[in-house]
Amino acid sequence: MTTHMSTQTVTPTASRRSHPLRSMLLKRSAQGVVTLLVVSMLVFWATQLLPGNAANAVLGKSATPATLAALEEHLGLSKPVIVQYWSWLSGLLTGNPGSSLINGDPVGVVVSGRILNSAFLLVVAGVIGTAIAVSAGMLAASRRDRAFDHTSSITALVVTALPEFVVAVVLILIFSTQVFKILPATSPINPGSPPWQQPTLLVLPIITLIIVIVPYMFRMVRAVTIETLESDYVQTARLKGLSEPEILLRHVLPNIVPASVQAVGLTILYLAGGVVVVEVVFNYPGVGQGLVQAVATRDIPVIQFLVMLLAAFYVAVNIGADFATLVATPKRRVTR
Repeated sequence: MTTHMSTQTVTPTASRRSHPLRSMLLKRSAQGVVTLLVVSMLVFWATQLLPGNAANAVLGKSATPATLAALEEHLGLSKPVIVQYWSWLSGLLTGNPGSSLINGDPVGVVVSGRILNSAFLLVVAGVIGTAIAVSAGMLAASRRDRAFDHTSSITALVVTALPEFVVAVVLILIFSTQVFKILPATSPINPGSPPWQQPTLLVLPIITLIIVIVPYMFRMVRAVTIETLESDYVQTARLKGLSEPEILLRHVLPNIVPASVQAVGLTILYLAGGVVVVEVVFNYPGVGQGLVQAVATRDIPVIQFLVMLLAAFYVAVNIGADFATLVATPKRRVTR
């Protein structure tokens, strides 16, 4: 009786501790916090190694030893580096990442509109690109070794080799200058205006990002779909008389979701980097363009904040993709 009660007492605790979803979230969250801490140190010290300092950037050529010393004292630059780092990190964690050295506005005010612009661009391109890639990948796999499969696979391979700026320039030449001249070559969204109120300006940046991300997801979905179509349960479904569309929707699609989620996660991470190039090419006022401008003007608080924002985005997407994959894989989310 004692042994039986002891087993009943211990087993639920062990079960709760070993739940894959909970364990994964706790482990990856801890790793994410450590990663962001390391990134914050690297970002802070990298900006400290730049020639001059924030006071030099503010005063420029008008700096004198007296004014430079006074501004350094005001900005806290005369304090030890470790004290400066802790002051910056504390402000970052409490929602006060400092003020822009260019106009004196709070960093949050300076970048809030850019964050919205970039987020809208990423979401729209990601949703449309994912829908195209999954549909085309499944269709190519279901018509393996036929004309559509060969054509789409070769096209995807060629496009994969093209950098973002090449795709952007080609689209500008076709739709804005040489051939059709139906779309604006740049996308200068009005400050304070949400991007969806000027859809014409978004067409070329979004198409560029879609063209860049679709090939990788297409090839991943095609490979997983082919593997699934060759499985025993799909062959059994065919013997039962199910049509190909029914097989794709009822048997193939649910089984390619985990791989598709991973592909989408990696694509979103790639988008976060590719959007920098696209925003610069199209003069789109997003996070990427803001980071480039901040580096050019030595606006150190803005640089530090945007780099940390991108790092946090990478960590969050990685954790989200792993969590979604685990949820979409029944065998892996069962408590052990």
